[in-house]
Amino acid sequence: MVLIRTCVVLGLSLIDGVVSIAAAGDQPRSEIRFAVAAQFPPFQSRNQHGELVGLNIELGNALCVQLNMRCTWVDQILVENFTALEARQFDAIMGIAPTSKRHRRVSFTDDLYPMTTRLVARKTSGLMPTPRSLKGKRVGVLVGSNREAFALAKWAPKGVIIKGFWRNDELIHSLLAGDIDATLQGTVEIREALLDTADGQIFDFLGPAVSTDLLGNGVAIALRKPDTALRNDLNCALEQLMQSGEYQRIVQPYRLDAPPARP
Repeated sequence: MVLIRTCVVLGLSLIDGVVSIAAAGDQPRSEIRFAVAAQFPPFQSRNQHGELVGLNIELGNALCVQLNMRCTWVDQILVENFTALEARQFDAIMGIAPTSKRHRRVSFTDDLYPMTTRLVARKTSGLMPTPRSLKGKRVGVLVGSNREAFALAKWAPKGVIIKGFWRNDELIHSLLAGDIDATLQGTVEIREALLDTADGQIFDFLGPAVSTDLLGNGVAIALRKPDTALRNDLNCALEQLMQSGEYQRIVQPYRLDAPPARP
């Protein structure tokens, strides 16, 4: 009953918003344009047919179905393209960690799912996710990610060499070749990209998870700050997906809390 009452209240506020928008000459929203950087499997990438696939794509499509809106996907190079968001090139950025720095510029929906950040390196390296352990070492991060922002702010000033990569497959290749010593990544994407593969058996998570406000601990949808009606609508749709069990059906195959596979 609480869920229904919450959604009814949100629905009434959205109706009020539609009335005022229509009075200003605009049309009620019938589409959500989601920006996505399609290079982070299993969250978002393109399959062999060029189609967008992954957890964030499935969740975004399910939210649109719940809201009876059309989903349009806009493929971006950078995840954190707030300039394009503010220029209305799309309506929302799907799959981005809410951090205090990002909150200054955009608003966020409720978390779609939790996120954990770990250091990955060769098992025999003895490295730990601390500046003292990593001093003089080369740590790979993805350009434009919250992990890059964290590493540049907290580790680089203390002698850690931060190497940026545009694509995760390039980062993994450098790690395997020994061109970098470690990588700081989310547990799910590095598990699929490396730790669950044959080449990844000499690597592992080293040390505890890295937890800080600069990294965040969840993944959400970023929106322009004035778009409160859309944010409330997406939050309501997410609640309904959880209540119906559709959310669990989508998320479960991605094993968000699973450890890396071992032979």
